[in-house]
Amino acid sequence: MQLDVGSETLLDEIGRFCRETHMAESTFGRLAVNDGKFVSRLRFGGHVTTRTLDRVHNFIETYDGQIRPRGPRRLEAETSMTPGAASAPTAMAAALSSAASAPRVAPVPKLAPAPESATSAKQNFRFYDNRQKYLLFVNTCGEKWAIAERVGMELLNVHPKPPALRLFDAGMGDGTVLTRVLRETHHRFPTMPLYIVGKEISLEDVRLSLEKMSDRFFEHPATVLVLTNLYYSEAPWLTPKTLAAAGALTWHEVVLSGTTAHDFDQQIRALQPFLAEHWNVRSSPTTGNPLYQRPTVLVIYRDDHKFLLDRVIPRRGATRADFDLVIASQPYRLRVPIEFKVRKVLQPLVQSLGPGGRMLAIHSHGRDPGLEIVQKLWPDENPFRHDRHQILRALKGELGAAGRDLNFNAYSDSRSIFTYRMHTLPEEISQAIGTSTLLAAWNAAIYVNQIEDERLAQAIKGTDYLDAVQTVLRKHGGLWFHDESYVVSRRRD
Repeated sequence: MQLDVGSETLLDEIGRFCRETHMAESTFGRLAVNDGKFVSRLRFGGHVTTRTLDRVHNFIETYDGQIRPRGPRRLEAETSMTPGAASAPTAMAAALSSAASAPRVAPVPKLAPAPESATSAKQNFRFYDNRQKYLLFVNTCGEKWAIAERVGMELLNVHPKPPALRLFDAGMGDGTVLTRVLRETHHRFPTMPLYIVGKEISLEDVRLSLEKMSDRFFEHPATVLVLTNLYYSEAPWLTPKTLAAAGALTWHEVVLSGTTAHDFDQQIRALQPFLAEHWNVRSSPTTGNPLYQRPTVLVIYRDDHKFLLDRVIPRRGATRADFDLVIASQPYRLRVPIEFKVRKVLQPLVQSLGPGGRMLAIHSHGRDPGLEIVQKLWPDENPFRHDRHQILRALKGELGAAGRDLNFNAYSDSRSIFTYRMHTLPEEISQAIGTSTLLAAWNAAIYVNQIEDERLAQAIKGTDYLDAVQTVLRKHGGLWFHDESYVVSRRRD
């Protein structure tokens, strides 16, 4: 029997074991399950049987520091060597073997090759975890506004059914998009109960999002807001897939008393100690992706609407997805393989749609002045590897017969592609552009194009990067970017 046992968690265990024993991943696969490509297959969406999982755990628990032959053929001569007594050449060879395999499986491929250590903190640093870049981008560019407007267009096609309109935000970020969408939702459905689920693994983003929600509970009291740090394959159903994670799940309900935004804000602010304890993350040593330390579901609603919302409030172990609208805004990194985008992100989101439900997905498109800035420093750079047509074809092929009741809507460029700009005053783009404007534009360009820190450290040693920004800003009279959207919808009953 095949299981989805939480590949990130299993990869985390394997990565930690390989670091502690100085063992290459290919060697681990051969010794544990007689398959040198086991780890790479697992990383790119492979499933494991219960028997294989038991073999992996048994190997890790019983390993005594010696590498022995397994199966009918003898393995390489890395034998009878404990980690502590390993000779320097042998240990270095194992480390180099592990490092050599990293570029083939790293989630963000490096276009300019550089030596990496398997235990390097840089290898585990994810681009989107840099809070300074993210917050500067959000506050200087209008992407969140533009995305909220695009979601508002999709609400015209939403036809909710009792007892509530069901919306899933597959990555809240700082809550700017969700807040604006909830305003638009209230405008279109002012009296309809709302069931809102937001997935977010970042503690700081959850805090920023909750700060914006007291006004939403005041304006639209028939709201159930659920926040969770579960994975894409788990969050729509609020249920971890592994037995261990399900047993460790923290389910916390907050029933708001009072009738004013101030009352709600005070009670939401009181959640800070709970968030600090339960929204901790750790980085996967193999992919660098953040993993939850403790699976958590936080449910918030107003006490004076508890009776009305009885059928809407989720119950632990008895939740359903069936969403009317799924917002998947920048849910994956640009450079990851298309198979990862489809299997790990889009497929479970599509499966969470109810009859008539729609998933709106948005990612960066390129072909804009932001990419022009980047290409002045790295001429061959182009992180926009898969457009909406390629992704939809791959998703349709992956779903197979399960996608028969789905519509895959790429739309025309005029509807799919939209533009947002960096906020500047007319006089800012003049003969002498201020340093702060140049730095904001540079940050936006490298953020959208997802340039990793290793290359950035080299680029900012000189002034060429500022010259490139200034040239592009003067050429275009400002800075803007393109996003691309597509929709997958489920047919109605």
